[in-house]
Amino acid sequence: MNILFVHQNFPGQYQHLAQALVKLGHRVIAIRQRGNGFDIPGVLAYSYHLTRGNASDIHPYALEFETKVLRAEACAITAMGLRDAGFIPDVIHAHPGWGEALYLRDIFPHARLICYAEYFYQAHGQDVNFDPEFPCSGFSDQARLHTKNSHLYSVLDTMDCGISPTHWQADTFPAWAKEKLHVIHDGIDTDTVSPDASARVELPQYQLCLKPGDEVLTFVARNLEPVRGYHSFMRALPEILRTRPKLRVFIVGGDDVSYGIQPAVGSYKQRYLDEVMDRLDVRRVFFMGKVNYWVYLRLLQVSRCHVYLSYPFVLSWSMLEAMSAGTLVVASRTAPIQEVIQHGENGLLVDFFATDDIAAAVCAVLSDPDDFSKQRLQARETIIRDYDLNSVCLPQRLHLTLLSD
Repeated sequence: MNILFVHQNFPGQYQHLAQALVKLGHRVIAIRQRGNGFDIPGVLAYSYHLTRGNASDIHPYALEFETKVLRAEACAITAMGLRDAGFIPDVIHAHPGWGEALYLRDIFPHARLICYAEYFYQAHGQDVNFDPEFPCSGFSDQARLHTKNSHLYSVLDTMDCGISPTHWQADTFPAWAKEKLHVIHDGIDTDTVSPDASARVELPQYQLCLKPGDEVLTFVARNLEPVRGYHSFMRALPEILRTRPKLRVFIVGGDDVSYGIQPAVGSYKQRYLDEVMDRLDVRRVFFMGKVNYWVYLRLLQVSRCHVYLSYPFVLSWSMLEAMSAGTLVVASRTAPIQEVIQHGENGLLVDFFATDDIAAAVCAVLSDPDDFSKQRLQARETIIRDYDLNSVCLPQRLHLTLLSD
């Protein structure tokens, strides 16, 4: 079969699926934005590039929709080039979030279009207006949010089916679109992401060598920002450090913003560090920035406790990988986390804003890790049972892809 992947940062969520299709002998081609992503052996990747930016006088409500259309047009030009050169896909996997999927049905009307249904914005009940520190109110904010979904309506209508990684994320979509969705997670490679008693993290710049059993606390986010609970974590940290005088804390994540609004000045990382600086033993707090995957994995393997906080939003791989790696996760009692973690069985759940409760739960785990050994085992069993890449998720995605084979 001819398979086309369309993703701004290909491979993104399609890495394992694309590799598996190549191994099965299918012809696999990808389209991504120039300068993004990375190559996969056996996949011929083509890049589109934007020839212009947003118009200077465009209405602010329409700004994001125009951005999506510009990407969709550039992607369409590349797709038409493939079509004219003789490549006609049987199946298209597309992530519609950045707009690229908008015109694919027009170019390849007979291809089976499978879209990655990651998230559908709502004004209430999800990430928006969850945090009173960052209110979204008034007509202008709601109008911009409503328009944010505009391109998705068209893609959801034209797709044959979609894949959503969690039931909660699927539930964010309109009922008529949800009927087309299959809930299949991207998958966790539990063979690679597993407990390892020999794991070591060498940090010569700090004269440290970390190993399992050390008193290590980890916090991971793509970027350190409120959507991922960085501010709640930092506000809980002084009490955690005061209670646990031998603890070392490792914070992984960039200084930018992946989700939500940009801060008026500076970075969220610095804002909330400054807020607690006078109560923080900074000698025991290590901001790692963005690290390569293997450093990140080793940190999870040596971690005694991992904190994952999130608005009701897209579930991060890092929480599932922490569970698979054998660390005990203290997480916020927010959806879709509650879809995975049951309090007291395979992790601990706390109120997102209750910094005293966050600190108490973390300190309980740090003080007597043996008390939580059963929860660690059950956490890993949860990931193997429901989210394992090779035995659960990838076979389901391959089946959905090759239904017409």
